[in-house]
Amino acid sequence: MSVAAIIARQRERFRSGTTRSPEFRRAQLQTLAGLLETHEAELLAALHADLGKSPHEAYATEIGFVLGEIRHAMRHLSSWMRARHRSAPWAAWPARCHVSPAPYGVALIIGPWNYPLQLLLSPLVGAIAAGNCAVLKPSEFAPHTGEVVERIIRSAFAEDYLTVICGGRETCEALLAEKFDTLFFTGGTETGRAVMTAAARHLTPVTLELGGKCPCIVCHDAPLKTTARRIVWGKFLNAGQTCVAPDHLWVDSRIAPGLLEALKDVLLEFYGAFPQQSADYGRIVNRRHFDRLAAYLEDCRIICGGECDPGDLYISPTMLVGVREDSPVMTEEVFGPILPVLEFSDLEEVLEKLADRPKPLALYLFTGDEALQEQVISQTQSGGVCVNDTIVQILGSDLPFGGVGESGMGKYHGRASFECFSHSRTIMRRSTIVDPGFRYPPVDVPLKWLRRILRFLG
Repeated sequence: MSVAAIIARQRERFRSGTTRSPEFRRAQLQTLAGLLETHEAELLAALHADLGKSPHEAYATEIGFVLGEIRHAMRHLSSWMRARHRSAPWAAWPARCHVSPAPYGVALIIGPWNYPLQLLLSPLVGAIAAGNCAVLKPSEFAPHTGEVVERIIRSAFAEDYLTVICGGRETCEALLAEKFDTLFFTGGTETGRAVMTAAARHLTPVTLELGGKCPCIVCHDAPLKTTARRIVWGKFLNAGQTCVAPDHLWVDSRIAPGLLEALKDVLLEFYGAFPQQSADYGRIVNRRHFDRLAAYLEDCRIICGGECDPGDLYISPTMLVGVREDSPVMTEEVFGPILPVLEFSDLEEVLEKLADRPKPLALYLFTGDEALQEQVISQTQSGGVCVNDTIVQILGSDLPFGGVGESGMGKYHGRASFECFSHSRTIMRRSTIVDPGFRYPPVDVPLKWLRRILRFLG
């Protein structure tokens, strides 16, 4: 069946109204949760085949994450769907007004390869909860996961409700050529621009979850051991292929030597002397990304790691120092297990440099000084901020997640996911019993009195 035919069938299904009842939405969420639980072993194997993820990491960051979103949505769906009362304008008196969340219709969700299950199905939870039909496009760079997702979705959901369409760039372009009612894309900034351009042809509302170079600032008072553990965990999770991973460090020169040693110690503690043999350390997704990352190591001083095995798509956890700020590793998003470390003596200079760069998806700061925390938060812009940890700011279902500027637009997770796939529809109900004539022509109220009336009523 053609893409256009699938969309037409989904639009017909949506117009039938069968996707809108709370009972239907809960049942579909429960079905999705059951699929994840029933096919857990297959999904874990697919995630390992695509990215070398360990079962623990794959479950925590992919399957378990989506199940948590489903449980949260099912608990709160009734309150999310409830219409919210609003005051009527005086000119419409007597009237009753409310704002009601309405599903968009047919949604397109395009997922990335780095978290190929979580970042495809987590938005789907919001689309289902909001009452939409959806077409899902998994990344072709995580083919094993995409194949399992396509098969299990097809086994449990009607094609005119949920459809998974696998394929490469041509498939994605064919989908983007069609008219959807809303579009959700997770991926790189350049591809995000192309997606937004395609959506503009149909004036389709777009949510873009992109990336950027997430900075991590470590001030002089940061506790070295704890700071090192939290940075290493966040940076080298999924072999660094995480959109909110710390991209580079700015470290106060007074503690830089001590922090570097602490980082090395933690790497040894986490992954052992030979990380390639660690069951907890992943692989680069494909040879193209491997070659891109390996090129970053050619003109830098490596103080830890640097080992590359193209046959295994393995790059060891690597730290760089003495990095030029205009070098590729500092001007391009790393998105891999390479951590440039820069020193600073004046925090204001760091903040000025960050202000001149694209707004990142996340900003990290390690300090116990609340004045410094407020200074950095007030003088920077980013999708989110996390003080004294990394990545955990995206885990809470009550915490909207999204970028700003070149790191994206729109929010999701929890209620934000429901709202992402809903249109806030204003509904007014007026009485016909009272119909004052002051607003109808011919106007017989002097302008000066109109000014006074509006000022009083405003």
